[in-house]
Order: sequence, then structure tokens, then C-alpha cells
Amino acid sequence: MRTMNQTEISEIFLIGFQNLQDFRFFVICMCLVTYTATITGNLIIITLVATSHHLRSPMFFYLGHLSFSDVLLISNIMPFLVHIILFSGSLVSLKGCITQFFFYGLSATTECLLLTAMSYDRYLAICNPLRYSSIMSSTLCVSIVAFCWSLGFIITLVPVLLIKTLWFCGPNVIDHFFCDLGPLLELSCSDVSIVKYEVLLLSGLLTITPFVFIVVTYGHIFITIMKITSVTGRKKAFSTCSSHLAVVGTYYGALFAIYVIPRRGYSLNVNKVVSLMYSVVTPLFNPMIYGLRNKEIKEAIRNHLLICTRNSRK
Repeated sequence: MRTMNQTEISEIFLIGFQNLQDFRFFVICMCLVTYTATITGNLIIITLVATSHHLRSPMFFYLGHLSFSDVLLISNIMPFLVHIILFSGSLVSLKGCITQFFFYGLSATTECLLLTAMSYDRYLAICNPLRYSSIMSSTLCVSIVAFCWSLGFIITLVPVLLIKTLWFCGPNVIDHFFCDLGPLLELSCSDVSIVKYEVLLLSGLLTITPFVFIVVTYGHIFITIMKITSVTGRKKAFSTCSSHLAVVGTYYGALFAIYVIPRRGYSLNVNKVVSLMYSVVTPLFNPMIYGLRNKEIKEAIRNHLLICTRNSRK
């Protein structure tokens, strides 16, 4: 409840990581290298999927959108993180903080849904190959991707609209390197129980349901693979989903570490490091995993390099 001596805050100070004075510029250089590598790797995948005739399958269509989601995620976090490290903290407007949380939630939510769609694609390709082309049509692919982005937008917009109804009267300091929902709600002087329950419900459904779906689909996939008599056939079938499985493991491992595993006894720095792994390291690993483990991606890169080499010689 608002009182006369409470003043609404309009700016929030993000502390970021402390005690980095001695090697601040080294950390900034590492952040810039990581950001450049992440953007470059994901843009290469997006370009290859959009231009290569060998990457026209639904799996790579989903992969292109997954890479775009990674670009959105790290571009929302990394530039501001560098600014915070450089100046040992930074002020951001309350509206800017809420906006950063919205794009963070949008990219993270959409990525979760896209990984679920990719697991369904692998399930059809391995467990029902004869009907794969007829079921996973281009129309269905576009519809699934549109659904993922739309649902991610709606799910993220709901808590944002609820946050905008809250009263923020101070303090205005967040011990984090970006505007995550939990630290933001701690600054509110309003009753945030409705927002917390709503977010708990949505995040639970969004995290647990896709995870269970992925586990079930991969259970069927592994059963189908084990029924293949030849060792070569098993390896070929497993190679078609190994990259996606590696990305799912990296993504959900970090996601559960942040939002599911209880944090009692954890220091704030540990929580920030885990969040850094999810928001910065995961987008970096995704193109590396697909680039190093996927034969089609490597072949498409070779073809583009050959074309560029031939054109440069002319």
C-alpha cells in the first residue's frame, strides 16, 4: 500500500560482478570475443539455412529460428554486461529494465518451445519415417514456428503487464548483471504474490511440460534405434538426433540449475555465474555443437567456401 513518504523509483542500479578491478579489461575482452563468436556462429547457421539447398529439411528450418533466438538472447544481455563491468555497475530506467526482461523471457521461452518442436521432428523422422514427409510438411513447420514465437510472446507479455501495475518505491539496487524477474520483484513495495503465482504456474508448465515431452519422445527414439539390427544403422539413426540431444542437455541443464534447483546456501555470485552460463555460454555452444557434429552443416560450409574461393579467383 502506498504512503505519502514513499517515492516511486524511475531508475535501477545493476551491480553486476564485483571485485573485477584487477582484470576488468581481460573480462571485457573475453565477453567481446564470446559475443562476436556467438553472433558469427549463429548468423552463419541462419545464412546457411536460408541459402543452402541441402538444408531445406524441417530440422534445419527449426535450427535457423533457434539460432535467431540465441542472437536475440545474447544481444539483449552481453552489450549491457560489458557496460556494467566497465563502469562497475550501471543505471537503467525502470522501463528499460522491464523491456530487457521481456526480450530475455521471449527468447528463452521461444527457445524452449523450439527445442520441443525439434524433438517431435526427430521422433517422426526416426520412429515414423514413411509418413515423415507427409506429416512434417512446410505448412506445418511454418505453423509450429509461428506458434512457438506467438506463445513465447504471450507468455512473456503476461508477467510484464502485471509488473507494470506494481509500485516500486525503493531500494533501487539489483545485485545481478541483467533485469531478471526475481530481483526485479524484490524492489516492489506492492503485493507481488499474484505475479509470483502466475509466473510459477507459467514457468512450471513451460519448463516441465516440454521437458517431459522431450524425454518421452527420446524414449521412443532410443527404443526404435535399439530395434535396428545393424550397428551401422544404429549409428546413422543416432547421429541424426545427437546434436539436438546435446543442445537440449546444455539448455535444460542450465535452466534447471537457475529456476528449479533450490538456491538456499548458494551465494549471489554462484547464482550470477549460473545465469551467465545460461544466457551467454549456451548461445555460444549451440552453433558449435551443430557445426562440429552435423555433417550437413559442415558440408554446406565447405560448399559456400568453395563458391567464395571460385568467385574471388575470377
